[in-house]
Order: sequence, then structure tokens, then C-alpha cells
Amino acid sequence: MGTGQPADLVIAGGTVVDGTGAEPYVGDVAIAGGRIVYAGPRFTGPARDRIDAGGRIVTPGFVDIHTHYDGQAAWSEELSPSSSHGVTTVVTGNCGVGFAPCRTADHDALIRLMEGVEDIPGVVMATGLPWTWQTFPEYLAALEAKPRDIDVACLLPHSPLRVWTMGERALRRELATPDDLAEMRRLAHEALAAGAIGFATSRLNIHRTKTGELIPTYGADPAELAAICEALGEAGTGVFQAVLDVPFASWEDELAQLFTVVERSGRPATFTFALANGGPRNWDGALAMVDAANARGLEIWPQVLPRPVGMISGWALSTHPFCLCPSYQPLAALPLAEQLPTLADPAFRDRILAEMPQPGHPLAMLTRNWEWMFPFGDPPVYEPAPDQSIAALARAQGRSCEAVAYDALMARDGKGMILNTLGNFHEGRLDTLLPLLRRPDTVVGLGDGGAHYAAICDASYPTFLLTYWVRDRAGERLSLAEAVHLLAERPARVMRLEDRGRIAPGYKADLNVIDLAALTLHTPEIRFDLPGGGRRLDQGATGYVATIVDGTVIRRDDRATGARPGRVVRGAQPVPAFVPA
Repeated sequence: MGTGQPADLVIAGGTVVDGTGAEPYVGDVAIAGGRIVYAGPRFTGPARDRIDAGGRIVTPGFVDIHTHYDGQAAWSEELSPSSSHGVTTVVTGNCGVGFAPCRTADHDALIRLMEGVEDIPGVVMATGLPWTWQTFPEYLAALEAKPRDIDVACLLPHSPLRVWTMGERALRRELATPDDLAEMRRLAHEALAAGAIGFATSRLNIHRTKTGELIPTYGADPAELAAICEALGEAGTGVFQAVLDVPFASWEDELAQLFTVVERSGRPATFTFALANGGPRNWDGALAMVDAANARGLEIWPQVLPRPVGMISGWALSTHPFCLCPSYQPLAALPLAEQLPTLADPAFRDRILAEMPQPGHPLAMLTRNWEWMFPFGDPPVYEPAPDQSIAALARAQGRSCEAVAYDALMARDGKGMILNTLGNFHEGRLDTLLPLLRRPDTVVGLGDGGAHYAAICDASYPTFLLTYWVRDRAGERLSLAEAVHLLAERPARVMRLEDRGRIAPGYKADLNVIDLAALTLHTPEIRFDLPGGGRRLDQGATGYVATIVDGTVIRRDDRATGARPGRVVRGAQPVPAFVPA
């Protein structure tokens, strides 16, 4: 095409970064019928619409394979913040938690589970979830009936599958019987036939309900995982996603069990992978195990976040260093404006600084990680200098860590935040992430845009990767071609969504036009726009000239257009065969 056939939209004169890792080139991209029909030098045919991309980059739409939008996709037409950072396809059902299959009697159990594991307030789910489904196929149909801005693909989550099959025995984490295994396997087949793109589980100790109980899948027998994943092998489709119990168990033990499941199923797997901040490089042995497994024919993809793994603390957020202190408990449920008079009282400050936190949710108990916590301002800095940690500032000022943290939270009229870097920040630098990102067997993900609403805001990682790792980093950087490949084609390929992630004729017309020179990541802010007035952290960006889904512009100049071309992606999508018009 390019010699006369009409196009719906032409993106003209941009620097095309096609997603494959190949060198960018200046050219045009033409779209018709929701597909790319031309990518190359000047397009000469007529077009109904045109975007001048001169001086901008043109990329495939980004794919985030770990988002937890299971609830938000059911109640909202916009999957933000992901869609405001160039993401055009998201994957849900991650970590084995979700809302289907689910009998009516089990609604509260799954709400409690998601409230604890993924920090989604119960009132938000109780208000927002329509519960017009019970089975997994019915859930996909419910999602398909709702308009939305970007595409959604769904993993079958292990916890609701287990509760559906075993009832209270699943909540007590009892061993599955042979009949249980047969039923879970049958339901996995049913889900795959309806369009699930795989199966997900969690083995992580700190994944707990709001009241502290371990999740139904914790400690599940590997034979159970294998039985379910064998359904993927029998169907010849689907990816296995897992969160392993590291650092509470060893990489060696956890990976050995993962590999056993993969060997029995013959299907690919991806697992959450993060680096320790301090101590020896204990991840090298894990990566060597992955190398050996892949060399003998398995397909294993460590999944990484390209910046520190952690949480954001604030008085109006889910966690902060004083959230488990007795004196804070009467304030915990109050809006920030009603907390502030008490927080500003010197006597209250003195009293709470002297208190010790009480036991609570594991994530809340990680909020005094002083050496790895940093005041988080504007612009947001994700590689803060070691001398800016709460501990280092306390030493330099001759004050307690508690006092420094308290004052950091009181900054900006009580809206101050603290970045708590729990991982991926080895020796106070991001240097060790670069070789990890460049490995041929890692995949970028872990945006968590639909979870940890008031503790994490990592769905912005595509903008961070393009600004920090490509444009701004002092020292060795990723090339633009490398970065776009990591954001687009590779995650699409890992999840077998191979009709997207690349700019080439025949591929799905999911694209971004980005002003890389002007691209800016904003400081997270708190919004109260979830169902029931629930709060969430949102993080915007400037520099996204246009984001296009299925040939339709959903965002122009960093603003939503109101278009809703997003669809439910049912099952694996093959590489398209392009037949010129």
C-alpha cells in the first residue's frame, strides 16, 4: 500500500520505532480498518485523518502484563493510569487473585482477599463490582459488554478457582483431593476455551487477607499447580504466571518447583523477579537456573520492574511509618483535612514519635525501612542519593528517623510523601537493573495499575523507562529501540498476543506518538474517583501526543478523547498474515 489506496489515518513524518529492536527510521504509518496497512517512506495515498509526527517518535502501543485491573475493568471505562502512559493492552488475573469464578455466597471472601493482597478498599469493590457473573466465561462476557479505552486480556486466577472448587476448605488451605484437582482442571479447560490467556497463582507469604490470613493458594501442593497447568498443555495454549515465596524461601527451592510445573505442562511461565537492596548478589544463582532451564527447552521469563520495587507512604495513603502506632488509630479512617489539626499538635507529635508500631499487615510493618526510605517530591526521583535517605538525613541532622519521617510527611501542608524502596535498588543505585533489562529472557511488567491504589503507582513505568533509561540517565543507557522493544513486542510475545507490539503491515493499529524531548513524568497525586469515593494514587505525564487503539485515537495531547475502542482479548493472538489490498 502507499500508491493510492485510502487510509483511515496516517501518522506522517515521525521517527518510527517499530518494536522489534531495529534502528528507528523517519517515515509514515498508515492505518485502515484497525490495522496497520503501511509503514515506510512517504505514504502517497489519500487519508481521512492525519497526525503530523515530525520531530516525534512513533511506537507500537505498550503492553503491561501485570496490572490487576480485574475490578476496575468491570466498573470503569478508563484503565488509567496505564492508558495515560502509552499502554494499549493490559493483562489481569495476576498473582492468582481476581473475581471469577465466584458464587454469590463467596463475594465477601474474594473482596476480603483482594482488600488484603492488593490493597483495594472493600467499599470500592462492594460498590463498584456489578457481580453479573459467576463463572469465568460469564466474567469475560461481562467485561466484553462494557466499553473501555484499551484492550484487556485475562488470566484465570488460582484463588477464586480454588474457592469455587473447594469452598471453605480452600480458605483453610487444605490439600486438594483428586476430585478437586479434576474439577479445577476441567474449569481451566473451560476458561481457556472462553478466552483466558493462561493461569496465575501466588505463593508469597505477605499476600494475605485484610485480617492477616494467608491466601488460599499459599503453600498449595505443586501437584495441584501441575494438574491445572496440564490443562494449558492439553489445550496447547496459555501462559503460567506465578509470584514465588522469595525472600521467605530460597530461589533454588521455588524455581525448582516452578520448573517442574512447566515441564509437566509444556507451557511458558513468567514469575516476579526483584533484586535485593543490600547484601550479596543472591539473584545470580537464580538467573543461572533460568538459563539452564531455558537451555534444556523450557520457556521461563523473569518479570521485572525497571525501577525500585516499593511503596509510597503518606498520611492520606494506606501505609506510613506511624500507621500501626496506637495514637494514630483514631485518625486512620479520617480524611486528611480532619487528621491535620491533630498531626500538627506538638504534644501529639512527641507522643507518637515515642511509640512503637503494633503488629499488623506485613506491608504496613515494612514502613520503617529507614535506610531505604526517601522524601518523595516534585519532580519524582526514583534513584535518590543514599545521603537523602531518612536514616542518612537523621544522622546528618542529629535527629531520630521517626522525627525526620514525620516532618517529611507534614511537608506540602501534610501531603508529603516518602518513597519506600523495598527492592531493585542494590547498593542505592539502579545500575544492576541494566544487565537484567538487557537479558533476552526477561520481560518488563508489574505496573499494578489496578491494585495497591493508595500505596503503589508503578503503572507509569513506561514513561519512566523512556525518560530515565533512554534520555536522562547519567552513564550507560538503553537505546530507544531497545526500550520500545521491552515495552511493546516482547511482553506481547511472552503472553502470545502476537498481533500487536510491532509496527508492520497487518499488525493491530495500537500506536503512540510521543514527544520524547518533552516527555515528563509528574508527581503522583491522590484522587477520590473510585467507586464509593475510594482513593487512589494517579500519576500523569506530558508528552503523549496521541495514543491509538485499534486505529482510534483514545488520547490526544495527554487528554482522553472519550473514544472506547478497547476490547477483551480472547486467547492467544497469532502473528498476522498481511495481504495487501
